[in-house]
Amino acid sequence: MTTLIAFESSADETSVAVVKDGNQVLSNAVATQINSHQRFGGIVPEVASRHHLEWITKTLDIALDESGVNPDDLDGVAVTYGPGLVGSLLVGLMGAKTFAMAHNLPLIPVNHLAGHIAAANFNKAIEYPAIALMVSGGHTELVLMEKENSFEILGETYDDAAGESYDKVGRLMGLNYPAGKAIDELADQGEVTIDFPQAMAHEAGYDFSFSGLKSAVINQVHNAEQRGDVIDQKDLAASFQAAVIKALIDRTRRALQDFPVRSLVLAGGVAANSGLRHALAELMTEFPDTDFIPVPKQYTGDNAAMIGAAGYWNYKQGIFADLDLNTHPGLDFPLREKKTD
Repeated sequence: MTTLIAFESSADETSVAVVKDGNQVLSNAVATQINSHQRFGGIVPEVASRHHLEWITKTLDIALDESGVNPDDLDGVAVTYGPGLVGSLLVGLMGAKTFAMAHNLPLIPVNHLAGHIAAANFNKAIEYPAIALMVSGGHTELVLMEKENSFEILGETYDDAAGESYDKVGRLMGLNYPAGKAIDELADQGEVTIDFPQAMAHEAGYDFSFSGLKSAVINQVHNAEQRGDVIDQKDLAASFQAAVIKALIDRTRRALQDFPVRSLVLAGGVAANSGLRHALAELMTEFPDTDFIPVPKQYTGDNAAMIGAAGYWNYKQGIFADLDLNTHPGLDFPLREKKTD
């Protein structure tokens, strides 16, 4: 049995969790900053860093109390060191280093993106090889995992991530940040009345683009305003979401056809989207030999439990860091090399 304490502070959630064997959450304390950033329509890095400083020790105390685990019972300290906002990352990293040094525990560096994917193990054990569809505010990627803790990007977005496009369209619609959940709820009540374009629809490969879709929505709304027309918010949300989902489904289908795998993981903040989850469940009827494993909704957002899950992978492989570990704000997975004839 391996019990890890994990720290996550890459963006606007301060979180500490205790996780056993990479798949059992003993505690997961999360302090969100949404209310502080809503008036700005997005995350303000300096504000985020100050909130992390306020909450890091509080979430640590809560996580330890709720888990019933003593520091002497722990085997290691997992921490996000990238990607993310450098000031925010530093707070969690320094908290983790201090705890590790005080209790003579090994420090385990964790890629935030690996954490999102590893959280699927809270639902069901990932079987390999696997493909992960990572859909969040900062990343939209198809990731091939030939074995545990091995990642290669098959395709990624050229511009806006899916989550970014949700927030930008939500701002246009007058919705509060973050807008993903609100658009999903409106879409469920609306009809697809506008055929928005899908960028790169006829191009080979697995890459995405969402900036053109965002611009098409903006143009649609502005043109309607100039004509004096009123666009139904529910139908606009349904039409926009349908275009996003179609792009994600088309590239995922292509990847599954080209790389037969045993598991498809849906991860990242947008993985909580009910429309996307339903569409992927339908897609998987075309691939009966592949198990669909969406991350449980409560672990799709940024949280330390997922860092504990990925930290367990590193712990088993002996991947540790010294106390001089620094942040890596631009950290990502490597691109899969394209084979040439």
